[in-house]
Amino acid sequence: MYNFYKLKNGLRVVTEYIEHVNSISVGVMVQNGSRNEDLSLNGISHFIEHMFFKGTEKRTSKDIVQQIENVGGQINAYTSKEATCYYIKNLSTHLNLSIEILADMIINSKFDDEEIEREQGVVIEEINMSEDSPEDVLDNNQAKAIFGDNSLSYPILGTIENIKSFNSKKIKSFVKSHYNPLTSVISVCGKFDSKELIKILEEYFGDWEVDKNYFPKYESPILLMESKYTNKQIEQLHINLALKGLPYAHEKAYSLVLLNNIFGGGASSRLFQKVREELGLCYTIYSYGQPYLGVGINNIYTGVSKQSAEKALDVINKELKAFAKEGISKELLEINKEKIKANYILGLESTSSRMFSNAKNMLLQNKIKTQEEVINKINNINSDDINYVLDTCFKPGIISSAYVGQDIDYEKLNHIIEPNIKAYDSSSLEGTSRV
Repeated sequence: MYNFYKLKNGLRVVTEYIEHVNSISVGVMVQNGSRNEDLSLNGISHFIEHMFFKGTEKRTSKDIVQQIENVGGQINAYTSKEATCYYIKNLSTHLNLSIEILADMIINSKFDDEEIEREQGVVIEEINMSEDSPEDVLDNNQAKAIFGDNSLSYPILGTIENIKSFNSKKIKSFVKSHYNPLTSVISVCGKFDSKELIKILEEYFGDWEVDKNYFPKYESPILLMESKYTNKQIEQLHINLALKGLPYAHEKAYSLVLLNNIFGGGASSRLFQKVREELGLCYTIYSYGQPYLGVGINNIYTGVSKQSAEKALDVINKELKAFAKEGISKELLEINKEKIKANYILGLESTSSRMFSNAKNMLLQNKIKTQEEVINKINNINSDDINYVLDTCFKPGIISSAYVGQDIDYEKLNHIIEPNIKAYDSSSLEGTSRV
C-alpha cells in the first residue's frame, strides 16, 4: 500500500507498506547530480556523497557505519547524473535508528578540512580505477560525443584537478544551495507503523531548513553527430553506438524497452543471435536506453577484436536498418510484453529496489507509478506505439559513436556506420567545434 505526504518544511515522503517482510529500506534522494554542476565544480556532487559519511557533530565516520552494521543493517549511497541517494536497509525494529542516522548525515555533517584532504586521495584513486576500465572510459566518451559541452556529458566522478580544489567552504556552499527539502524525497518501504513513522520523520527531518527556493533547471541538449576515441593498450576494441532515445517518463517508454529487448536485450535478441551466435564476432553485445529529463539516447554496446571490428559494425548497421524497416510481428509483440512484465516484477522483489523506484518516481515526476499502472501500460502497447518508436529512435540510425582500443582507425570505422559522423581522438582533442 502506497502513501504520500509532506512534512511541514515541504519535504516529500513516499511510503510503501509490505506486511510479509521484517525489513525496512529508507532512502533520502536529492535531485542533484553531475548534471547540476558547472565545469569548474564537476565531480563535487559525488565528492559530497563521500563526505556525508565522514562525520557529524555527534558521530565519527566509523560511528556512522558501525552503528548500522552492528545491528545487521547496510548503509550506502550513490550519485548519478540527476540524483544522489543515501539509503539504509535494516530490520524493521531499527527504523528509528536508520532515520536518525540519515538525518544526522544530511543535516549535521561537518565537512572537516582534514577529512576532505583524506577523502580527496580516495576519490582520486576511484577516478584512476575508472580510467583503467575500458567500459567506464567508453561511457564517458559517448556522453562527450553526443552531448558536447552540455553538463550531461560531465563524468560523475569529475576530474582529478577539480577534486584537489575542493575545500570545506566550496562544499558547504554547494550543499547549502543544492541540498533542499523541496527538491528531495524520503522513501520508505517495508514493515512499519505509519503513525510512528510520521512522528520519527518530523522529529529528525523537520528541522531541515530551506535556504532558498532552488529548483534545478536543465538546458535541453542537442544530440551531436560526433565520435570520440581513446587509444588504450588493451586487447579488445570496445564500441558504443548511440541512437536517438526517449526522455525519462515518456509515454512510449515501455515500447522502447520492448523493442530494445527484441533487438539487443538478451541471448535470444536479434543482435546477440546474429553477431555472436551466428558469426562468432563477439562475446557480449546488447542495446539499452539512457533516459534523462527532457532527453534520451539509445545505445548499442559490444567488445570485439580489432580484426573483427569492420565486419561487426557492418553487420550491426545492417541489422539495425532491417529491424527499423521490418518492425515486429504481433506474436513477437505479445511474447515480449510478457518478458518485460516479468523483468519489471522480478526487479521489484526487494524492499530496497522498490524504495529506489518510488523515490525516483516521486523526485522526478512527483507521483508514484503503481505496479498495476505499469502492467496496464505494458499490456496496452500496440502497433502504433511500436511504429512511433521505430520511426523516432531506430530509423534515423546511428548518430554518434565512441571507441576505446589500441591503435584503431576509428574514422574508417565511422564510415561503415554513418559517413557524416565527425570523429576526434580524445587523447589530442578535448575541445573541438561542434556540428
